[in-house]
Amino acid sequence: MFDFPAVLDAFSSLFSMPMAWFLVPLGIFIGLIFGAIPGLSVPIAMAIFLPMTLYMDFLESILFLTAIFTGGGFGGSIPAILMNVPGTSAAIATCFDGYPMAKQGKHNRALGLALSASTLGTAFGYLMLFVILEPLSHVVLKLGPSELFLVAVVGLLLIGLMTEGRFWRAITAGSLGVLLALIGMSSAGTERGTFGSLYLLDGVDTNAAMIGLFAASELFLLVKSDYLVQDRESRSVSTREIISGFFAIGSNYRTLFRGSVLGAGLGVIPGLGSSIANLVSYSLTKRFSKDPDSFGKGNPDGVVAAESANSSSEGGSMVGLLALGIPSSAATAIMLSAFSMHNITGGPRFISDQKDVVYAIIAGNLIQAIILAVIGILFIRFIVYIVRVPLAFLLPPIVICTALGSYALTTSISGPVTLVVFSVLGVLMKRYGYSVVAMVIGLLLGLMMEGNLVRTWQLGGGSLSPIIERPISIAILVLIVLSLSGAFYSSWKRRQDRASSALTNEDPASRHG
Repeated sequence: MFDFPAVLDAFSSLFSMPMAWFLVPLGIFIGLIFGAIPGLSVPIAMAIFLPMTLYMDFLESILFLTAIFTGGGFGGSIPAILMNVPGTSAAIATCFDGYPMAKQGKHNRALGLALSASTLGTAFGYLMLFVILEPLSHVVLKLGPSELFLVAVVGLLLIGLMTEGRFWRAITAGSLGVLLALIGMSSAGTERGTFGSLYLLDGVDTNAAMIGLFAASELFLLVKSDYLVQDRESRSVSTREIISGFFAIGSNYRTLFRGSVLGAGLGVIPGLGSSIANLVSYSLTKRFSKDPDSFGKGNPDGVVAAESANSSSEGGSMVGLLALGIPSSAATAIMLSAFSMHNITGGPRFISDQKDVVYAIIAGNLIQAIILAVIGILFIRFIVYIVRVPLAFLLPPIVICTALGSYALTTSISGPVTLVVFSVLGVLMKRYGYSVVAMVIGLLLGLMMEGNLVRTWQLGGGSLSPIIERPISIAILVLIVLSLSGAFYSSWKRRQDRASSALTNEDPASRHG
């Protein structure tokens, strides 16, 4: 049941803090900038501005940090749509249809749709948080390492299942991603895959690898072009079209709802969040579409699916922070630092004792979604002029920014080297039909899978028995088996139908010799 007096106290607190409503737009703008620059990220922005929160009230500090989180959620889609370079790992799937739309001269509409999906996704995530925060906090506590390991396996299998006709290639790419994620020092202090290099002791930087995998091949192709959008008449900058795209979201309401539910649900699970949610949402939307072949060629549903999921996952990720005092992502880990700086501990006691503060955080973030829509339209209006810049002037700064961003992430030459190595790997994978998306998911989930598998082994006393002893684990295993069986049956049925169709269409004379 809702505590309505606490809700009223929450709104009273929000509107008695004028400083908060100066900090929130500032935080959104910071998030937009950091999200829109490839190689930087929302956690970096939050870490840089974390010391400022020492001089704020607790509620002001959390609203400021969540505003950076909210702005960055949309900011990453801007370079994804305009340059096919995901500004953050949460914008990977936005590239798939956002960039083809931009190449067709529909960049204004694509950015408007992305902003609308981000705004409504953020609002949905926090509304869900408001409704299920208390009951869900008890459910999340029941997820042990065996369940979290199996959830990560599901993430890898899902991408393989969504890759029509290339399941094993996708699984191979995902497995390779997991192996690359395990490079460096293990938890037991053993070196793995470093070949004696000091630069690999900290492992492979996921952000640098992701930018290399996704952006490199497109940058190589762009060298042959003069502009991002070849048709001169299509290189328009229109606020009217941006706003029209923003309100066109109504025709994609099913995709919006599905993406928002998936994002909010996956955001709750530690280690998954927006980086996985946008890919899973995109894959499922393509799977259940009546026209799956149109995805990757500029289907607006692809943009909506990705952006609604990565934004709604923000609300989901706050469940662990508020209800359990456990961060489920890098961003919420930084917020947990802000909690500690103000001598506050998240968890069930925090919810029960300070409900008005919890509701104020949720309500403040719902208002942030509205502010994002306004600031986002103004921000897009200026940054979209990038389509008018000749690529001869545009590509060098992009390459420099990505290289400097990868260096900033690692503070060593290993960042740019990782970028180059994965750029070459990305080109080769696309050339031979291996799933780049599956490899990125493997990179993102590798350490989580290893950690939870080791903990499962320890809990089982040297065996993996907890996987088949815990009810939730068994349910996930059954789901995996059913999904694989259904996928293989569908694939077999399609092959049979094609063979039957080929026999039917074959010339009778040639068939009888």
